Amino acid sequence: MIGIVEVVIRLVLATFLGGIIGYQRERAEKPAGLRTHVLVCMASALFMLVSVYPFSGKPYVDTSRIAAAVVVGIGFLGAGAIIQQGSIVRGLTTAASIWGVAAIGLAVGIGFYVPALVTTILILFVLSVFKEVELKILRGRRVLTMISEDRPGQLGKVGSTLGELGVNIKDVHLECDEERKTCTIKLVIDVPSGVHSEEVTKRLSKIEGLSRVYWEA
Repeated sequence: MIGIVEVVIRLVLATFLGGIIGYQRERAEKPAGLRTHVLVCMASALFMLVSVYPFSGKPYVDTSRIAAAVVVGIGFLGAGAIIQQGSIVRGLTTAASIWGVAAIGLAVGIGFYVPALVTTILILFVLSVFKEVELKILRGRRVLTMISEDRPGQLGKVGSTLGELGVNIKDVHLECDEERKTCTIKLVIDVPSGVHSEEVTKRLSKIEGLSRVYWEA
């Protein structure tokens, strides 16, 4: 039977590992951030400890039932992070990261420290690096950023202009500064092969209220 010190160490480690991934999600301004990932990872570790600790050394006890229930339960929690806006579905990656930290918590709870640490590093690498690979290499997508006056209908005008060029918008991020009365519009877009970046920039620059239009490297 493991001691109380070992139990505390596992809970603290689960909190730390969940916090690493949660911090990345928080920085990316996702709906499920630091606290959600920490709580999921820590609670999963506790569930595993509860399923193992009281029955340690006792035969004919199936300690995997609680772990299996955690996997199913996390599926419902992850579904809450998924949002559908028209034909665009958001939050799938965040839902997957929640599922991932639950697995890390279960691994820590059972004492698989090295697999839990390696999985944390791999998840962090995928979330931080693979997005750029996915956008630039696999999908050929580009990120377009605009600085605009904070006025009604600006995003609609941008969408209409891009639609005329046949540009497909895949993701939208809008951040406004109330003091300066400006907004930063960041779009992930698919540019057709026959449309040049300079043409897109030129057309958007004609929209009244847009002070700056540029492509991210």
